[in-house]
Amino acid sequence: MNIGGTIPPFICDLNNLTVLDFYYNTIIGMFPVVLFNCSELQYLDLSQNFFVGFIPDDIDRFTRLSSLYLSGNNFTGNIPAASGRLQQLKVLDFTANQFNGTFPPEIGNLSNLERLSMAYNDFLPSRPPSNFTQLKKLKWFWISDANLIGEIPETIGEMVALEHLDLALNRLTGNIPNSLFMLKNLRMLYLFDNWLSGEIPRVVEALNLVEIDLSMNNLTGIIPDDFGKLQKLSLLNLYYNQLSGEIPQSIGRLPALIYFKLLTNNLSGVLPPELGRYSKLETFEVSSNRLTGRLPGFLCSGGNLAGLVAFDNNLNGELPESLGNCSSLLIVSVSRNVFTGNIPVGLWTAFNLTYLMLSDNLFMGELPNEVSGNLSRLEISNNKFSGKIPTGASWRNLVVFNASNNLFSGTIPQELTALSRLTSLLLDGNQLSGSLPSDIVSWKSLTTLNMSRNQLSGQIPEEFGSLPNLLELDLSENLFTGQIPPLFNSLRLTFLNLSSNHLTGEIPISLENAAYNNSFLNNPGLCTRSSLLSLNVCNFNTQKSSKKSTEPIALISSALATAFVLASLLSFLVIRVYQKKKHVLDSKWKLTSFQKLDFTVSDILSGLTENNMIGCGGSGKVYRVATYLSGLVVAVKRICNDKKLDQKLEKEFHAEVQIL
Repeated sequence: MNIGGTIPPFICDLNNLTVLDFYYNTIIGMFPVVLFNCSELQYLDLSQNFFVGFIPDDIDRFTRLSSLYLSGNNFTGNIPAASGRLQQLKVLDFTANQFNGTFPPEIGNLSNLERLSMAYNDFLPSRPPSNFTQLKKLKWFWISDANLIGEIPETIGEMVALEHLDLALNRLTGNIPNSLFMLKNLRMLYLFDNWLSGEIPRVVEALNLVEIDLSMNNLTGIIPDDFGKLQKLSLLNLYYNQLSGEIPQSIGRLPALIYFKLLTNNLSGVLPPELGRYSKLETFEVSSNRLTGRLPGFLCSGGNLAGLVAFDNNLNGELPESLGNCSSLLIVSVSRNVFTGNIPVGLWTAFNLTYLMLSDNLFMGELPNEVSGNLSRLEISNNKFSGKIPTGASWRNLVVFNASNNLFSGTIPQELTALSRLTSLLLDGNQLSGSLPSDIVSWKSLTTLNMSRNQLSGQIPEEFGSLPNLLELDLSENLFTGQIPPLFNSLRLTFLNLSSNHLTGEIPISLENAAYNNSFLNNPGLCTRSSLLSLNVCNFNTQKSSKKSTEPIALISSALATAFVLASLLSFLVIRVYQKKKHVLDSKWKLTSFQKLDFTVSDILSGLTENNMIGCGGSGKVYRVATYLSGLVVAVKRICNDKKLDQKLEKEFHAEVQIL
């Protein structure tokens, strides 16, 4: 009800008040001890407010309380031992506060407790209290991201009523107790992102399990065959472990399986051929393993498959024809396998298809003129695709097009320049010929353009110098002639390669920079004004005019003096700028990765567009960039300062990086 302020003391004048629910308001202050006067209170919900401070040590004055919800506030300190004396409690919820002390083992004395939640708090490192396993009626136990350490006690199997167990995002070690998979009422099991090791228990009697997430641990051994008995299982997440062996064939016959994620393990053998045949599979992710054989042909039998991610394996054969009738697909990522043959015709035009990543295989055939109107990322590099670059209007939403190292031929079509959302275009290592399009319709978002190692010819179009967001340009190893367009002075390129062509004339002055020292190799006709680059210096000798000047001597002298002063000043500035740039270029970069990243440099660079800019400050611009594979959204700061480097700004930036 958007209630603010504090809770008034007169509320307990309602002598028979049993239920008090202030959930999701803006109430402030310390814990409202005035409520101790509500002697009949049984249900108290103060969650999602702005309470601060400690929980009172005499909270057990709520003698009749059966439900206490305090989640989503700013309480700090310890959870008091008195909370373990609220003998009528069935629900105790301290989730998402700022507790930075301990939680008491006395909670294990709450024999009527059915729901215990203490997740998302910064407790002191604590082991799971062994006496919590005395809570025989506990159905819901949620204490993720709470700084838990040590091992899960084997006695957890005594919590026979347990239905929901979430100990994720902690630092738990040791093995998963065998008794855990014997809990017959257990439905949800979340132990992901811990330091658990050893094998998954082989014997599974918890046949009511609906979701199992053991991902991001150090588990070894095989996937238990008994998982194939879990007829209610809808989610199986075992990714980022060290599991080995084959995937049990019986898992492929589970009737309720929807989410299946086993990526980044050491699994081998063939995939269960019946996966998806008996369930409405939505997510299938088995990338970065050592799997062989073909993809199952029934993955989309339920008509709900949204993600097929199987890159980095040894899978072979052709893609199942059934994928051509799978309109629900959003992403197909099967790069770095040994797939062969043509792509199923219907897959290109699957209505929802957004990402299609087929690189590093042996696929062949031609690209269609018509694709899904939602397709934004197409990666087909290092295959055997051939024919011409397509020109259909349905390609209009493409953001990334990577077709390097194939067998494409013909010319670059004018229609390709009409893709206004395109940020990355890689056509290098093909057999393309002819001139580049001279009229660029709409490459306003393009940041990366690579057409190297083809047979392209003619002059580099002047319009390429007007691409507003271009950062990387590679046209090397072609047959280009003529001069580098003067409009290249307007570009701010982080990478440029025009080597191994037949270019002639003078380098645009803005490119006379040591950063481009290897950008113009094997172009004998190119020259430079200065010695900054490894090129010939241009010859500017001019013939003296035969005419006698009719201007007054004083005007000539004045002009010469002015020219001398300007030349001296310009030389001084050029030297200063060169020394400064040389100092920057000579300094070594150090790249430090603080966590496992699921995106590449090209993912980030392709997102540095004006449409993604969310802020602009004194030291540069900030962009919101969505990475294509992992679904992560990251904030990217691009440092850009064309002015004299401000020492204070540089110091602030270094301090910021040091903190990170």
